[in-house]
Amino acid sequence: MQFVRLVLLLLAAMTVVYVCVSLYSRSVRREKLEDSWDANPQGDAGDRRRFIEQGMVEYEHSLRKRLILLVYVVPVAVISIIMYMIN
Repeated sequence: MQFVRLVLLLLAAMTVVYVCVSLYSRSVRREKLEDSWDANPQGDAGDRRRFIEQGMVEYEHSLRKRLILLVYVVPVAVISIIMYMIN
């Protein structure tokens, strides 16, 4: 029973970390897109909005977005290795 509680607590903590890292990463990417546009404007506000939205769509399919999932994989792998070595 204690093991199940530990797993649930760990899952909840990893989910909170994942959401925070994901939101931060999206914010940084949007900021870079905005700075890129502001450094070299190529149209009106509608073009700027489309440029940023297109950049965010590309971000959603990027490797960086998938690498954030390591927040779940790494702790589980480390705990599994430790449990294997101890037993």
